[in-house]
Amino acid sequence: MALKMMLAGAAATMLRQVSVAAPSEQPPLVSGAAGELPMEPAPIEPSWIISGNPVARVGLHSRSGDDAASTAIWDCTAGEFRWFFDWDETVMILEGEVHVTAQDGSQRTLRQGDIAYFAGKTWATWRIDTYLRKIAFCRKRLPAPVALAYQLRNMLRGDKGSSGGLAA
Repeated sequence: MALKMMLAGAAATMLRQVSVAAPSEQPPLVSGAAGELPMEPAPIEPSWIISGNPVARVGLHSRSGDDAASTAIWDCTAGEFRWFFDWDETVMILEGEVHVTAQDGSQRTLRQGDIAYFAGKTWATWRIDTYLRKIAFCRKRLPAPVALAYQLRNMLRGDKGSSGGLAA
């Protein structure tokens, strides 16, 4: 009974926070060659730069109708900097390599073809020796009550996802 009350409370909170929107004006399919996206300057916050003069650019590919997810191409020249991941971000390295030190001290070198996930609200140090080009899939984190409602729903369903993802 208590679990049902918690679930009902979380669902009510979720419904209060989610507005009913009109159908998106976005096309159902967005496609294009990664090399043909117009790239725009995306300066790294100067206080984050540790060494070098990294120059970053971004090319937005797509954004979800609710503005909670986006896909972009990002590139950067040599340098070392700290980066704050405001959103959850999954990257795939298209060209070059980057030496990453996560805030927990773990280190990885990501190269062409590698895929990595960075949790939102975390920091990492990036060292790019020459050049890096990546595709980034970004997703805003759900408000805590909404995330809790999904976790409870998944638990009640018996979902066993090891990543804690949101099953449809």
